[in-house]
Amino acid sequence: MQAIILCGGQGTRIRAVAEDRPKPMVEIGGKPILWHIMKIYAHFGVRKFVLALGHQGHTIVDFFADYQLRQRNVTINLRDSSARLFHSDGVGAEIEDWEITLVHTGEETMTGGRIKRLAPYLHGDAFFATYGDGLSDVNLKTLLEFHRGHQRLATMTGVHLPTTFGIVEAEPDGSIHSFREKPTMKGYINGGFFVFQRELLDSLDGDSCVLEDKPFQELVDKDQLRMFSYDGFWHCMDHYKDYSTLNAMWKEGQAPWKVWGEAK
Repeated sequence: MQAIILCGGQGTRIRAVAEDRPKPMVEIGGKPILWHIMKIYAHFGVRKFVLALGHQGHTIVDFFADYQLRQRNVTINLRDSSARLFHSDGVGAEIEDWEITLVHTGEETMTGGRIKRLAPYLHGDAFFATYGDGLSDVNLKTLLEFHRGHQRLATMTGVHLPTTFGIVEAEPDGSIHSFREKPTMKGYINGGFFVFQRELLDSLDGDSCVLEDKPFQELVDKDQLRMFSYDGFWHCMDHYKDYSTLNAMWKEGQAPWKVWGEAK
């Protein structure tokens, strides 16, 4: 199966570290968050990616076009620019076995419109999809089994949203009987990590189509959308504080989304 990743975000709320790059290229531990997301999928056997590019998409193209040059020892013949000998020893000897299709889907195109533009590059009757700014340790094999078992057009992963503020429970007279510091909300939100049947593309209409609005509501009305409830780790890099938190977790070796290298 293929996995599509929406990479058109401008990162307006994280401008301090996304001024010169699209949001999926903001780094965690020296690697773009996009790379981390792709590593998660690859761990579960998904190695064919279709990236929906938008704002400053050329930086993503450049990153992968020069990927081997960034990772491996190389001998370059300056008289012949095409003559490059990549060495199999030393730094970067192991290169990811990924096939990446990079598609320019427009600067202002909305989520549904971006997916619609990917249609010519999608193969098979189903595909994974997610946003280019969210990390999780969700088991993608279990997610796919859930999707196939329910036989619907779409499955979204529902996750809990950690709050950024403490919650105070008090009486009208001001007396406090409960204080919870940054609790996790009980309800679920859309955490990305979708599985879609190809027929979903028929409900996406034009660049202004917002996947999460009319298309999703129509799926709900037709009983064609299911939620895979996930209570494990999920974190979106939406603000600078998220950037700092995720980098600190990586630096301290406490990154739950780093599932690669573990037993599947």
